[in-house]
Amino acid sequence: MSDLELARHKAAIDNLTQIEMARLWRFTPSEARHPYFTNKYLFEYFQLRFKEKGGFTPAISKAVGW
Repeated sequence: MSDLELARHKAAIDNLTQIEMARLWRFTPSEARHPYFTNKYLFEYFQLRFKEKGGFTPAISKAVGW
């Protein structure tokens, strides 16, 4: 993945809400091979930003459902 593609993905991650990030985390199937979860750098960045936004709280978990 090029530096430009990484930068674009990071900008997209920055624009996600906490609940959008929680939905992605919980419901993206492993076989989907989502770049946020398969690329080491993007996964670390996603985790950092999700944690900064509050991560999974009981309220977010209930809102997202299972």
